[in-house]
Amino acid sequence: MSSQPAVQPLASWEPTQFLSILDVSPIELELCLDRAASMKGGRFSKRPQPKPLAGQHVALLFDKPSLRTRSTFTIAVRELGGDIIEPPAEVALGGRETIEDVARNLERWVYGAVIRTFGQDRLQRFAMAAPALRVVNALTDEEHPCQALADCLTLLERWGSLEGRTIAFVGDGNNVAASLAQAAAMLGARVVVASPAGFELPRDVVADVARVARFGGGVSVTSDPVDAVSEADAIYTDVWASMGQESEAADRDKVFRPFQVNAALMAEAPAGALFMHCLPAHRGHEVTDEVIDSPASVVFDQSENRLHTQKALLALLAGA
Repeated sequence: MSSQPAVQPLASWEPTQFLSILDVSPIELELCLDRAASMKGGRFSKRPQPKPLAGQHVALLFDKPSLRTRSTFTIAVRELGGDIIEPPAEVALGGRETIEDVARNLERWVYGAVIRTFGQDRLQRFAMAAPALRVVNALTDEEHPCQALADCLTLLERWGSLEGRTIAFVGDGNNVAASLAQAAAMLGARVVVASPAGFELPRDVVADVARVARFGGGVSVTSDPVDAVSEADAIYTDVWASMGQESEAADRDKVFRPFQVNAALMAEAPAGALFMHCLPAHRGHEVTDEVIDSPASVVFDQSENRLHTQKALLALLAGA
């Protein structure tokens, strides 16, 4: 009998749909980020790249407008050898027929669906009706997991590890904050979300983060932005009125004005703190030009990394 130790199998990927960061284990999250870094490094290599979506079609179903999500998923699918279809919103999820019937039709034609919609329940109904489809959450009102993947890759490129790091999210405890807290806590970071009263991170999100956190990571909430950034290695913000909340913009502007990320707030953070934003930014509202255009800003790194993380995600969902 050989005395050599057994070879440990490589980390495996189990999910066939990605509706939430909580759909993946911490090991699967790390696997996706490792794959994204590798794909990013090899994107312009002269060596032939794998094409796990060769001969496959992916549907982009968008209820909400998009620059980064539409562009990066289109490029990712094509670089993986596949092609896309883009049914117009009025016939995709617009109510012309039930979400379930749309899903069952597409299941006969395409390999996967990338969905950008309103309530998470709409996404879940679609995914349940078409279990054979690879379904990806490209944004809902409650979660934005693909953005969180790009955020974590960006921070890993700067820090090497998220363990022991602190990220302050200043503003609405929204979908971006929720997915960021879930992913970052899995990787060992502490996320502090500073929001006005009535706009806090939902309690169920806080509970979920506590359940999946590792290595001392976790999430806490406060109403004091200065306190939130006092130990922060990165400061993150987002628009004060998301898509679908335009009618509330004027009222929200008054409530959130003390939560603007400006030079004064950045000065309350430790030296070297990064600035993050998922974009699009409303300059002069949640962030000032002097911050978003400063050397501390990594917002366009985050934007670029949407491509690489989504490409890795699609490859893993395809079993590659």
